[in-house]
Amino acid sequence: MLSKELVAASTEPLLLGILATGESYGYELIRRVAELSDNRIEWSEGMLYPVLHYLEDMGLIESEWKLGDSGRRRKYYRLTEPGRRALDEGKARWEVVNTTLAKVWTLTPAPQ
Repeated sequence: MLSKELVAASTEPLLLGILATGESYGYELIRRVAELSDNRIEWSEGMLYPVLHYLEDMGLIESEWKLGDSGRRRKYYRLTEPGRRALDEGKARWEVVNTTLAKVWTLTPAPQ
């Protein structure tokens, strides 16, 4: 089980990364994260929508109400140009963390 802190820290880059592939609506974003994480990251609507509103307030994403394939109105979110820049910056930061962790995990333990 992933800690709440790790899930919270990864929410913004995950959303921006998914939206970089195309527009999406809330439930689809939740489903996509579950799919990409092999169901190890589970988001709720109560967690997702405040983050989407925050990203929209920051100008990183924008939204539009549309009719979905089922004929139901859905709010679709898409990445903005500032969102693409934020995604690139976020990737660089996460790559530093990932690379550093990979190095730490390959260190030989000191003799006891």
